[in-house]
Amino acid sequence: MEYFLIFIAAIFVNNIVLSQFLGICPFLGVSKKISTAAGMGLAVTFVLTVAVIVTYALQNWVLNPYGLGYLQTILFILVIAGLVQMLEIILKKVSPSLYQALGIFLPLITTNCCILGVSILVANATYNSQGLEPNLLTGVAYAIATSIGFALALIIFAGIREQLAKVRIPKSMEGMAIALITAGLLALAFMGFSGVDHGIAVAAGL
Repeated sequence: MEYFLIFIAAIFVNNIVLSQFLGICPFLGVSKKISTAAGMGLAVTFVLTVAVIVTYALQNWVLNPYGLGYLQTILFILVIAGLVQMLEIILKKVSPSLYQALGIFLPLITTNCCILGVSILVANATYNSQGLEPNLLTGVAYAIATSIGFALALIIFAGIREQLAKVRIPKSMEGMAIALITAGLLALAFMGFSGVDHGIAVAAGL
């Protein structure tokens, strides 16, 4: 039940994009087509999950024991960059079409604040663990849930933008203007889930 609450909280209540405003760049840039959005969601899920495992190990077995905490940010960025390079090579071989569709936004995962932010939250044990002891297992669960929340928001937003492309919009609202308004309305919709995790926890007696 505790892990279920982590997923509910990370996907709906504290969505990384719509509630915490991390990962806005790919959210706005790779959301014109559902297929591209789904590909980006999968890419972020892979990179984020592996990044959390590696950075957690580095934080607890290298940085903390040797008093090198000040190297956290730069070291985490290097780890994420290496993972993104590996993902680029894999996608180029396995799915050239998706590789081309993601374009510049694939290497931009390196500086995606969603990846770096979640890695730091897990390494510092400051994420919402719903009362569980912060450890690698709960950290990975939080990373996967966050990735799903990111992908869900991205795919829903892409679906809305595909529909918007078929209707007439005033000239002054075309492009990024209507995209930002739509993102704001989507964020308001997700606010409706506020307190759901707490209600489930109370009902379950946690």
